[in-house]
Amino acid sequence: MKQYADIYKNELLDQIIPFWEKHSLDEENGGYFTCLNGKGNVYDTDKFIWLQARQIWIFSTLYQKVQKREAWKEIALLGADFLEKNGRDTHGNWYFSLDQKGRPLVQPYNIFSDCFAAMAFGTLYDIEPREHYAEIARTTFGNILKRQENPKGKYNKIYPGTRNLQNFALPMILCNLSLELEHLLGAEQVKNVTDSIIDLVINQFYHQESGLVLENISDTGEFVDSFEGRLLNPGHAIEAMWFIMNLGIRKNDTTLIEKAEEIMFQQLEHGWDKTYGGIFYFMDFKGHPPQQLEHDQKLWWVHLETLVALAKTYAYNQNPKAKLWFEKVHEYAWNHFRDEQNGGEWFGYLNRKGEVISDLKGGKWKGCFHVPRALLEIWKTLA
Repeated sequence: MKQYADIYKNELLDQIIPFWEKHSLDEENGGYFTCLNGKGNVYDTDKFIWLQARQIWIFSTLYQKVQKREAWKEIALLGADFLEKNGRDTHGNWYFSLDQKGRPLVQPYNIFSDCFAAMAFGTLYDIEPREHYAEIARTTFGNILKRQENPKGKYNKIYPGTRNLQNFALPMILCNLSLELEHLLGAEQVKNVTDSIIDLVINQFYHQESGLVLENISDTGEFVDSFEGRLLNPGHAIEAMWFIMNLGIRKNDTTLIEKAEEIMFQQLEHGWDKTYGGIFYFMDFKGHPPQQLEHDQKLWWVHLETLVALAKTYAYNQNPKAKLWFEKVHEYAWNHFRDEQNGGEWFGYLNRKGEVISDLKGGKWKGCFHVPRALLEIWKTLA
């Protein structure tokens, strides 16, 4: 498996990062353009907070873990200065999107703007230790914890009391975010947050009888037979398992690591398309037609997060099953998402048969994050 380390390293440093360095920087207004077509041309100038923050995190992390290139730090600061100036409302909540100049477009309904802003400024503080960066990260994390029970707050469209659901995404993100901010939060707070989340994921969202992870459960932890309650998102569940593996390694908890590994394989085996290859985006717990019309698409981040989970599993215990699956998913991802003609960033969206359905390299939901983070994680894990 060591032979893959150089492949992923070279792709990261020779293709992916140069693409974002060349095409995404808004030198005039600050921040980054993320809506880039197949050749890297900007097709929309709106700026989405969580993608801005993710790019800050990428370039801060490259500076910290790969090489102390001043150009990388400057790119991180370009985004941070823009977000610090424009990104929050008067209550400290992060907007969802801004126009090119930084004027708010969409209210702060999406807590993941806050999650990635906290992650960005926490990591930036590591390479540029200005106290106000640490304060932004800590304050934002505190706001996230206050909003856990009702993340959308007054922007929540759900009628209260009839079908109260918990969603898997926020606990999943908090597993990783807590570790990312441990240097600012302290070990005790990280333990308090993550212990309760691990229990929630392993004992409630994970459905023991089926071996599947539900995307939504009742507020009392039960299965709800509805579109939302039957929803499976294999990629989310697999990504969460490598976060939990990291927590298990930190806690020196072999049982937890092995449980995360077991759950990861169950999601992968259930989610793999046995006809065309690749991992389904959404599935229905009972095999009914999913609500999402894009349910059978194959998405970039799902496959890349799966490769990270498999690499971490193999590095931990040399499980031959992890090696076989890594090679299988690697072959699919590199043959379908990678742009052989233009190079640079990967495509994001395929139909069920594995054909590219949009040549965008970035947009409202795809930015400088999943591809470079996965390449970096796999390189460092397998080296």
